[in-house]
Amino acid sequence: MQITFLGTGTSQGVPVIGCTCSVCRSVDYRDKRLRVSVHLQVAGKSIIIDSGPDFRQQVLRAQVDHLDAVVFTHEHKDHTGGLDDIRAYNFRQQQDMPVHAEPRVLAQLQQEYAYIFADHKYPGVPQVAQYPIESETDVFEVAGVPFQPIRALHYKLPVLGYRVGGFTYITDANYLSPESIELMRGSEIIVLNALRHEQHISHFTLQQAVAILEDLAPARGYLTHISHQLGRHYDVEATLPENIRLAYDGLVVGCQ
Repeated sequence: MQITFLGTGTSQGVPVIGCTCSVCRSVDYRDKRLRVSVHLQVAGKSIIIDSGPDFRQQVLRAQVDHLDAVVFTHEHKDHTGGLDDIRAYNFRQQQDMPVHAEPRVLAQLQQEYAYIFADHKYPGVPQVAQYPIESETDVFEVAGVPFQPIRALHYKLPVLGYRVGGFTYITDANYLSPESIELMRGSEIIVLNALRHEQHISHFTLQQAVAILEDLAPARGYLTHISHQLGRHYDVEATLPENIRLAYDGLVVGCQ
């Protein structure tokens, strides 16, 4: 499996519009963070988790010229705002794009992208095939690839993370049940959100995320959904355990 981090930033991205902090003014490319998304190449398939507002820019940069499916974690706009741009794949591949999400998330997409789901469509709009994720515990398939859903809470909003083989991806969470933690255990790579140092109502802090990763002890842990409040990449990474790194846009890692 090859994993490409298309975006590792929080909902505003980094730099933040109008901000002059040291992170937003940094010239380190690792401090330039688009909205969070990840691309999986596994078993000959190309799958993206979350298509946020930067989707077009991300897939052009990563040269994702074929896409077999999109899987959503939840309905917030920083994770769904690029859905319209899947139409380029419709034209190229001459087929509907499979979209996997919980029924609640699909309903929100139908509301926000009413023209995609209309009975009488405007020519050229995106074409999607909806695949509801009906269970938060049962394995389902995305383009023939098994996905294990992992329930998390984003404040009071239920969201899904996913385990694919030895790779586990959790974003936009501030609570994982003991049952969810056990589903993650044994992963070779675990990706977890870490917004900032200070307590937050709906995201893990750096310290909380590191504590979870230290308990699970993957070979490699990566932190994502990072805000400018966390600090500069170079400075923060120097404080982390050796097997835990900050993810950054464009990072490519391999996993069984």
